[in-house]
Amino acid sequence: MWRDLLPIGLDAGTGGYRRHGWTAADADCRAWFAGQARARGLAYETDRNGNQWAWLGDPAAGDAVVTGSHLDSVPDGGAYDGPLGVVGAFAALDALRARGLRPRRPLALVNFTEEEGARFGLACLGSRLMTGAVAPDAALALRDADGVSLAAAMERAGRDPEAVGRDDERLARVGVFVELHVEQGRHLAGTPHRVGVASAIWPHGRWRFDFRGEANHAGTTRMEDRRDPMPSYAAAVLAARAEAGRLGALATFGRIRVEPNGTNAIPSRVTAWLDGRAPDPDVLDRLVEETARAATGAEVTRESYTPVVTFDGALRERAVRVLGGAPTLPTGAGHDSGILSAEVPAALLFVRNPTGVSHSPREHAEESDCLAGVAALAAVLADLLTTPPTPAASPARTAGSPADGAPRGR
Repeated sequence: MWRDLLPIGLDAGTGGYRRHGWTAADADCRAWFAGQARARGLAYETDRNGNQWAWLGDPAAGDAVVTGSHLDSVPDGGAYDGPLGVVGAFAALDALRARGLRPRRPLALVNFTEEEGARFGLACLGSRLMTGAVAPDAALALRDADGVSLAAAMERAGRDPEAVGRDDERLARVGVFVELHVEQGRHLAGTPHRVGVASAIWPHGRWRFDFRGEANHAGTTRMEDRRDPMPSYAAAVLAARAEAGRLGALATFGRIRVEPNGTNAIPSRVTAWLDGRAPDPDVLDRLVEETARAATGAEVTRESYTPVVTFDGALRERAVRVLGGAPTLPTGAGHDSGILSAEVPAALLFVRNPTGVSHSPREHAEESDCLAGVAALAAVLADLLTTPPTPAASPARTAGSPADGAPRGR
């Protein structure tokens, strides 16, 4: 399975992947998922938000155990972020069947669409639409770098954009969700533990900074006469880095658009996006406030925000017990499991990453650790499929999580 996926969306020049939502590479990944489902005799379907599902057992029975992840990538991303969880889901199913497991609940495997948000700027798009964490109109109006809207992209792929939105019928089928993912960090590196269990996801978001100036000639305009927005942008970058270091937070300006983007022209406008993450929301607020203060004259717009996610305690402890005392660890990266945790008990398992590098062609996990991750996922699924669910309170939305139409970021 892994070898079949490796060529899809691979850029030979960079060695990274470009599997963006609703593109040709995405279509090839979707075809792969559908083929894997049908080869195993699973009931296959695509929901109205574009997420793919493969079912073992009666989907209408409810209280299903669901596992999976995503197949899309960031620009020039690595091979493991997302695909490990999807390949691992099929491999875990194969392992359970090989041992003759008789499930007492339905099992579903899922590939969530546009998890990275690389094309339309909103991460976990498929799971957000399904749970109502983003309003359909707001999502459909999102545009990629070429000006193509999500609605147009879905239409080109043969999907009905008017059908997107919260899917109560599907959510009612799901009893619990477990995601397997490569660790994006070094908590497990250098330890004897191949697999860990996530405890929480830091609050995080994306803010757009618009710096406006006046285009002019680089060779004739005196320095004192210039209305150059670039120095203000540079000051914001330095302030964000310094403030993040002081607060114990994370700040990244990873995307920038300069107009008119000429070597010998003073810019008329600089648009940049800040990715901010922190251990708690107050720290994140201070990070953004201090960065905005340094960005003289900039207009700052919050494009997305995800509050802190604390994974279901009973399910987390159950997974730790099944895995013989696996370590628990927080993460600053968002995941579909974090979005679903507002609706159903959810858990996130991490596979050891020897370097901690992610969102890069250098992303890696040893094959032995990946197999250990599959075995861990199979063990957790077997426990959930053959024993009654652990009693737990209904998942409560965290502050700021109602479906108010405001997009939220990964």
